[in-house]
Amino acid sequence: MVLPAGYELVEVNYPSQVTQEPDGRIKVSYLNPGPAAVPYLVTAKPGRLTAPGPRQEAGAVPTTTQTVPAAARVNFQFTERAFQDREIVYFLEPPETHAFRLYHDYTESRPGTDRYLNVVRGGSRVSNPSARNLDAGVPLKVETLRGQEIAQRGIDIGGAPTPESEVVVVWFDPVKPGHSIRLRIEETYTDPNRYLLAGDELVWDRAFGRPRNAVVLPAGWYLTTSAIPAVVSETDDGRIRLDFTNDRPDEIAVFLKAMRRSGS
Repeated sequence: MVLPAGYELVEVNYPSQVTQEPDGRIKVSYLNPGPAAVPYLVTAKPGRLTAPGPRQEAGAVPTTTQTVPAAARVNFQFTERAFQDREIVYFLEPPETHAFRLYHDYTESRPGTDRYLNVVRGGSRVSNPSARNLDAGVPLKVETLRGQEIAQRGIDIGGAPTPESEVVVVWFDPVKPGHSIRLRIEETYTDPNRYLLAGDELVWDRAFGRPRNAVVLPAGWYLTTSAIPAVVSETDDGRIRLDFTNDRPDEIAVFLKAMRRSGS
């Protein structure tokens, strides 16, 4: 919600992000963690707002506490958490396999963009990647690049690739100005360090950085532990699904345990 020009925010009844638009107007953003509507109330009043000027260059800003980071993040950039352009669902295979299938639906709207990059986190391996253009219903070209092959192809993964680096690249026609493309990417991951069977218990311990993520337990398993609050539901085929919402610009460490149902 963007307030009218010249108005300042004085009250909002649910935890919300607040940012300033380039024209100086105040923007309020709320991510609803539940399945039901909420009585969201924003109150604003005319104020004496200062027009935004050039952003201050980042520098060493003295602090009086021992917090981390040790200096103010003057040019800190963060995403609007309530902006919904992506949905990710993890379908867990039996924990003995350390494997899980996932799909993520993503809307790309940046003009000129012709690829989607999914950098595989350390300790995991990816297999069987595929992708479709959901708008046109057609498959897309997908490549898995590793090590120096990443740099040789000119792919930027946010740092120098190592021999262990791995990235899935989905190629599509460049996005035209004012247009978008809806993608569905499917992959299977194996992560023996963070998804495993410990005794009789399924253990899942992975961090999520996106605003919304869902995990579906393997068939025949019931939930015993979820360290991060989640909306729990049962799928049509009897599997347990957990939906996580993170309205902060950081990661949540999702720690789950489950047990096999009797007779499964």
